[in-house]
Amino acid sequence: MKVRELMTTNVSFATPNTPISQVAKQMEQLDVGCIPVCDDKKHALGIVTDRDIVIRSVSHGNTSANAQDVMSENLVYASPEMDAHEAADLMAKHQIRRLPVVENGKLVGILAIGDLATQNIYVNEAGDALSDISKPSRPQM
Repeated sequence: MKVRELMTTNVSFATPNTPISQVAKQMEQLDVGCIPVCDDKKHALGIVTDRDIVIRSVSHGNTSANAQDVMSENLVYASPEMDAHEAADLMAKHQIRRLPVVENGKLVGILAIGDLATQNIYVNEAGDALSDISKPSRPQM
């Protein structure tokens, strides 16, 4: 099965100059944990997660930051034609739960670990990926 068949296609995004308070409000309204960042032509530039907002802004007392100030720029993404198994492997390798889907540089969707789990044939891959994603990246105190 291809990513195209599992991804969410109606994806909200922020621009680099969107204030993080507005990004956080989008997350709240949509009940999501990340918002992709795109230019005005929908070219994917990065992604802002709820954790990015907390670690890169709020914890430093900088609540007036914009999306570009806190976004992760080294965007890991899938293509719509990528096999779902490959996408699950990418999620596990990079310890991410959500994978933007990009075609010709433009955001066309997002694939979440839960999207994989909804298909019986991918339940094991989703579980394996989640297990790898959940491993601590360094020793806990």
